[in-house]
Amino acid sequence: MAIYDIDIAALGGGPLHLQELKGKAVLIVNVASKCGLTPQYEGLERIHERYSPRGFTVVGVPCNQFAEQEPGSPDEIATFCSTTYGVTFPLTEKVDVNGPGRHALFEQLTAVPDTEGKAGDVAWNFEKFLVAPDGAVSGRFRPLVEPESDELVAAIEAVLPG
Repeated sequence: MAIYDIDIAALGGGPLHLQELKGKAVLIVNVASKCGLTPQYEGLERIHERYSPRGFTVVGVPCNQFAEQEPGSPDEIATFCSTTYGVTFPLTEKVDVNGPGRHALFEQLTAVPDTEGKAGDVAWNFEKFLVAPDGAVSGRFRPLVEPESDELVAAIEAVLPG
């Protein structure tokens, strides 16, 4: 099953149509508002703004599985992201990324190994998965990889459409 066939809701309710991302490069990131890595929202927003004219988007996926660092309601998460970090990229509903309740999207994503060949569970908040325009997961970047790192920017540029 391609990621485009997976159902996931938008943070504010209603579906987030992953089919609309076909043909784009997409960085899917599990996010949290009360984590030491939360300032990565700034870099995520900057790369979203920088590359969106070239067929790229970030998709933030709130998750409360890591030390309960995303306890907020959808409204609280949306307000925090927009007022604190100016986030304009789409956010999904809050989901589990690990364990028996793992969302189908992360079933697909976590099957992909990182640069060290390790697949499986998400390690922590702000793990990043790069999806090529054809829907193939082309890279996995662990939480400490900054959104604007040379490594991640080069990977994004390599999969931008056209």
